[in-house]
Amino acid sequence: MSIANVKSRIVFYEDMNFMGRSYECSVDCPDMYIYLSRCHSCKVEAGCFVLYDRTNYTGNQHFLRKGEHSDFSLMGMANGMRSCRMVPVHKGSYRMKVYEREAFGGQTHEVTDDCENIADRYRMNSCMSCNVTEGHWLMYELPHFRGRMMYLRPGEYRHFSLGMGSMGGMGGMGGIRFMSMRPISEFWY
Repeated sequence: MSIANVKSRIVFYEDMNFMGRSYECSVDCPDMYIYLSRCHSCKVEAGCFVLYDRTNYTGNQHFLRKGEHSDFSLMGMANGMRSCRMVPVHKGSYRMKVYEREAFGGQTHEVTDDCENIADRYRMNSCMSCNVTEGHWLMYELPHFRGRMMYLRPGEYRHFSLGMGSMGGMGGMGGIRFMSMRPISEFWY
């Protein structure tokens, strides 16, 4: 199946191990509790999704691609998942500008591919804002794509805490000193 033919689809289950009532979804859902009284496991049948532990796409985030996820508590979501976003297929280039300070201040660099460590590559002490112009990205709080992550769609991010919910903002921890980022393209294969 080619990337262009992928129709994203995820099935959520109330209980662990795909038990209880289920709900199938192929679009963004700001409040899963409208459909299920709780949500503790899922099967991604096609495409990619980002799950959030709070409503309206806030809180801790987890990126999922095709596969079975039998227990959300193993991902640190002990209270289950509350909202999700479908990650659209992007066929094209990936481009974002990262800034040392909030509101696009300080030194800036353009990123067009994987970056395992912002501090090493660009000699930046911190990264507090960015502007995603092309593609969808995952930004991690630690080098080598580790730690908590944040899903970035095209748009301006004046301060990272605005999109991170309970993470407190990567910038809120004294800046992202050792952050990494990765375009989502590789996950579709």
